[in-house]
Amino acid sequence: MNSTKTNKPKSDLGIKVELDVCVGKARLGVGRVIFRKDGARQFSQFAYREAWLRDAQFFDISPDLAPDLAYQIRKPPSRDDSLFFLSLADTEPDAWGRRVIARAHAKERKKNPALTALTELDYLCAVDDFSRIGALRIRNASGGCLCSADEGRRTTPPMLELEKMLAASRAVELGQETAEDLTYLQGKGTSLGGMRPKCTILDEDGTLALGKFPSVKDERNVTRGEVLALRLARLAGIDAADARIVMVQGTAVAIVRRFDRTTTDGRIPYMSGATLLQASRNADHAYTELVDEMRSKCLNFAADARQLWRRLVFNHLITNVDDHLQNIGFLYADKNLWCLSPAFDLNPSPDKDRESTTWLSEDTGPISSIEQLMGQAARFELKPNEAKQVLAEVVKAVSQWKSVAVTPEVGLRSAELDDFEPAFEHFGLEEAKALAK
Repeated sequence: MNSTKTNKPKSDLGIKVELDVCVGKARLGVGRVIFRKDGARQFSQFAYREAWLRDAQFFDISPDLAPDLAYQIRKPPSRDDSLFFLSLADTEPDAWGRRVIARAHAKERKKNPALTALTELDYLCAVDDFSRIGALRIRNASGGCLCSADEGRRTTPPMLELEKMLAASRAVELGQETAEDLTYLQGKGTSLGGMRPKCTILDEDGTLALGKFPSVKDERNVTRGEVLALRLARLAGIDAADARIVMVQGTAVAIVRRFDRTTTDGRIPYMSGATLLQASRNADHAYTELVDEMRSKCLNFAADARQLWRRLVFNHLITNVDDHLQNIGFLYADKNLWCLSPAFDLNPSPDKDRESTTWLSEDTGPISSIEQLMGQAARFELKPNEAKQVLAEVVKAVSQWKSVAVTPEVGLRSAELDDFEPAFEHFGLEEAKALAK
């Protein structure tokens, strides 16, 4: 884990690393990031390049950065927040990726006690360039991208290696991983997810995708449940990530296509809802705050606002309550404006209360009823009759959950439907049916 050259002898606590930030397939230079560490104190700085500020393709790479040549400083507001400016933070590995990186480094330190502890820069730079989310890329002093695209393409596993990836992930979960397992998984994590085991892969046609594996702790078929939710979302008029189930040695693995790449390996800039809102991870935020921010940042604001409300209705009816702002994304459109990304990480949770993580509005609090959603529809650019129509369309799709669940693309067995029934069959659905009439 020395790709950024930050590991120094233990007596040398002062670290300063400068790296270039570029964007897209063409690697257009946009600025420079500086990482600083002095004992326990860590922070970062960023300055735009003059050429990027004058470029016809210019856009704000992160909403918390002013378009300025001077260095701007980022200190995390809490321990749970990144010390990097937020669009860069969106490219950091998720909790699963960090776990793999930390385990690998721990093994290295046993062999070489002179290695220091990992810094936040080490985590940021551990994701290979080929699979890093969005279009931002990081270059070292010699001008090459860290974990370059060519290396990334060679080391990103194809579908044929799903069995090996599954075995390595299970070994990590059980604390039985080898150095080979960790080398195989390291850098192939993603920011699109959480603690659940996953790996970046190349789908059968060579496009980038995520392989999402069941956890050894699962008490229901979570991977099939996610694919079910994504397929129902499409039936409900939601732009959702393409997903399917493939079988690996009798185990269901979810294959979710990445939406931040073009068919020619072009890279589409990405930021999370938390980044758009410049939200601290420890603060409560509301969807109405997000939609207010979208008004000036989205190319087709009204369409995106309506789509967001449709997703909130859907989440409530399938009991998807892990709806924090990191699970909402935006893709760059044009003219310094963005659009809502396809929906992802939709998971029915039959064992949880039907109450959203993100509040609906600062006045109403978390989403706990369809009536509450209907009452705020106007904030999402919907007239009462339009909201009623959207509700009817979502109700119709969700009501088909059993028939969709047993299709070959999802593959839940009839006996497994009972595990998910509380997520779909509940008073909220009956309330929605009544309001949709």
